[in-house]
Amino acid sequence: MDSPAPYFHWGFILFSVPNLVVTGLMLAFFGVALIAPFPTRHGTKSKKQNQ
Repeated sequence: MDSPAPYFHWGFILFSVPNLVVTGLMLAFFGVALIAPFPTRHGTKSKKQNQ
Protein backbone atom coordinates (compact mmCIF):
# COMPACT_ATOMS: atom_id res chain seq x y z
CA MET A 1 0.00 0.00 0.00
CA ASP A 2 2.92 2.36 0.45
CA SER A 3 4.37 1.84 -3.05
CA PRO A 4 2.94 3.35 -6.25
CA ALA A 5 0.79 1.16 -8.46
CA PRO A 6 2.36 -0.31 -11.61
CA TYR A 7 1.28 1.22 -14.89
CA PHE A 8 0.28 -0.28 -18.22
CA HIS A 9 1.54 1.87 -21.11
CA TRP A 10 0.24 1.34 -24.64
CA GLY A 11 0.95 4.17 -27.07
CA PHE A 12 -0.59 7.30 -25.60
CA ILE A 13 -2.84 5.26 -23.26
CA LEU A 14 -1.59 5.05 -19.67
CA PHE A 15 -3.56 3.01 -17.08
CA SER A 16 -2.67 1.97 -13.59
CA VAL A 17 -3.09 -1.79 -13.26
CA PRO A 18 -5.77 -1.57 -10.51
CA ASN A 19 -7.82 0.84 -12.66
CA LEU A 20 -7.39 -1.46 -15.64
CA VAL A 21 -8.72 -4.41 -13.59
CA VAL A 22 -11.74 -2.42 -12.38
CA THR A 23 -12.49 -1.18 -15.90
CA GLY A 24 -12.25 -4.73 -17.26
CA LEU A 25 -14.63 -6.03 -14.59
CA MET A 26 -17.13 -3.27 -15.32
CA LEU A 27 -17.06 -4.07 -19.04
CA ALA A 28 -17.47 -7.78 -18.29
CA PHE A 29 -20.51 -7.14 -16.05
CA PHE A 30 -21.99 -4.85 -18.71
CA GLY A 31 -21.57 -7.58 -21.33
CA VAL A 32 -23.21 -10.16 -19.07
CA ALA A 33 -26.08 -7.75 -18.39
CA LEU A 34 -26.67 -7.37 -22.13
CA ILE A 35 -26.65 -11.12 -22.73
CA ALA A 36 -28.50 -12.37 -19.62
CA PRO A 37 -32.29 -12.67 -20.01
CA PHE A 38 -34.63 -10.57 -17.92
CA PRO A 39 -36.35 -12.50 -15.12
CA THR A 40 -39.98 -13.27 -15.91
CA ARG A 41 -42.81 -14.93 -14.10
CA HIS A 42 -43.64 -18.19 -15.72
CA GLY A 43 -47.33 -19.04 -15.94
CA THR A 44 -48.65 -15.47 -15.88
CA LYS A 45 -49.75 -13.52 -18.93
CA SER A 46 -49.05 -9.88 -19.57
CA LYS A 47 -51.88 -7.35 -19.78
CA LYS A 48 -51.63 -7.12 -23.57
CA GLN A 49 -52.10 -10.88 -23.96
CA ASN A 50 -55.27 -10.83 -21.76
CA GLN A 51 -57.07 -8.24 -23.90
